[in-house]
Amino acid sequence: MKFILLVHVLVTWALVGLIWTIQQVHYPLFARVGEDFFVAYESAHTARILVIVFPLMTIELGTAFWLALRPPEGIPALWLWVGLVLVSLIWLATAFVHVPQHARLAGGFDADVHRALVTTNWLRTIIWSVRGVLVGWILWRILV
Repeated sequence: MKFILLVHVLVTWALVGLIWTIQQVHYPLFARVGEDFFVAYESAHTARILVIVFPLMTIELGTAFWLALRPPEGIPALWLWVGLVLVSLIWLATAFVHVPQHARLAGGFDADVHRALVTTNWLRTIIWSVRGVLVGWILWRILV
């Protein structure tokens, strides 16, 4: 159980760092790529980020589900279910908001879509940050 929790904490915090980098650095720079190179850039971005994000998100979801079903001793099950709901919200936002935005950008840079991508990505950034605090608190409760 402690191994699952440790993997969960590490993966969640890797995603917290990644989402903040994407939100503050990567997505804003999309506007500076230039129209001539944007389609190739968006395609490369999508292919490369998927190799990193998809396995981490899958592990996070799986371990969140495992922990919600089998809460570690001393951890209220409610908080693990809250964590699972937050992970689910991230997946839903990714699938129904961000993937379609990237699909639209794959056809060429669109300032309105780009602005919406940056703006709506704050939702995932905030949720992952809250998750990071939550899993940190859970780990602290286990260790102390």
